[in-house]
Amino acid sequence: MAELLAAVNPSKKLISLGTGDPAVYPNFFGGGREVFTDAVKATVSSGLYDSYPPAFGLPPARRAVAEYLRSVVKGSGYLRGHPLHLRDSDVFLTVGATQALQTTLSVLGPGIPGGNILLPRPGFSLYDSACVLAGVDCRYYDLLPSRRWEADPSQIRELADSRTLAIVVINPNNPSGAAFSGHHLLQIAEIARDLNIPIIADEVYGGIVFGGGRFIPMACFASFAPIITIGSLSKRWMVPGWRFGWFAIYDPNDTLHEVRNAAEIMMNINPGPCSVIQAAVPAILSDANDEFHESVIALLETCMDTLYKGLQQIEVLECYSRPQGSMFMMVEVDTTRLLGIENDMDFAKELMKEESVLVLPGSVIGLKNWIRLFFGLPTDLLSEACDRMNSFCKRRMVKNAW
Repeated sequence: MAELLAAVNPSKKLISLGTGDPAVYPNFFGGGREVFTDAVKATVSSGLYDSYPPAFGLPPARRAVAEYLRSVVKGSGYLRGHPLHLRDSDVFLTVGATQALQTTLSVLGPGIPGGNILLPRPGFSLYDSACVLAGVDCRYYDLLPSRRWEADPSQIRELADSRTLAIVVINPNNPSGAAFSGHHLLQIAEIARDLNIPIIADEVYGGIVFGGGRFIPMACFASFAPIITIGSLSKRWMVPGWRFGWFAIYDPNDTLHEVRNAAEIMMNINPGPCSVIQAAVPAILSDANDEFHESVIALLETCMDTLYKGLQQIEVLECYSRPQGSMFMMVEVDTTRLLGIENDMDFAKELMKEESVLVLPGSVIGLKNWIRLFFGLPTDLLSEACDRMNSFCKRRMVKNAW
């Protein structure tokens, strides 16, 4: 991304569709966020939260996250098996979802020498780096555009062996924008049950669904296999810079006892999230903020539609399915029809040089000759970005010989 930013055309204002930061345009998402900032102001003014918080997080904040997660599962109406068991002590507060996934992979990694993790492709590149740091091999199962980005369960089974430590599921999905069906999640839960391994459920975009999509938490299937759910305030609450995340262990049969012990040791070593943010979390997660979330989701759907419709006018770009969740879509680039463009990285570089539109090359996240586009910005900028991409592609279009 730094290399691409260095190639920006100085004569045109940068439009970034490459980085998923919804807080770049705070006024775009309207009112309601002041509830969150007021809660933080109150905790700072009180002077009660200037000391070190407990290693696993302030008890009221852990309780608020646990209550929120329980309500999401209950609200989905999709709970399978025995009742959901999630105690406050099953929740660990972290410096964003990044620390949550790093901690999770670090404690799972030593379980089996030469262990491996099953990751989705395309996926989130931070998992690759975290696996390297944890000494864990990456094995990739494919998300299929022809199946609305759901995977082939048989491929997941074939990839697994006796050294497989966990399956990662990102839902709603970054980068494809898919919201996985309950049936598909059940298939993955059955695989994890048969392999006797946990599922790492990355639900950072949990609740951000639209266009007929439905968010079904992986914890609904905790009776099949242990679930480690990763979440944060970053996207749904539009405050990524606050760096507040969590992981929650759903383990009704206590099969992850040693993993939990290792996680507690890790959390005692590593610093947690800011104490004043933790203290504000009960107010931030309150049901009183539902109107804000509904407004944001409606706006995101409008943004998605704007970008999706704009792409339909660009002959060499193809988006196979309308996103139903997260803030991203994957778009295939027909490089054979563009002069001087051999791959997705060439496309991204030349687009920046000529039009100052930043996109994420798909090869970075495991899918060559695709690009990932972020649509969490004002619709006028999305329309302008489409116009610029269209102009670029028309200039580079290979002309028919006849």
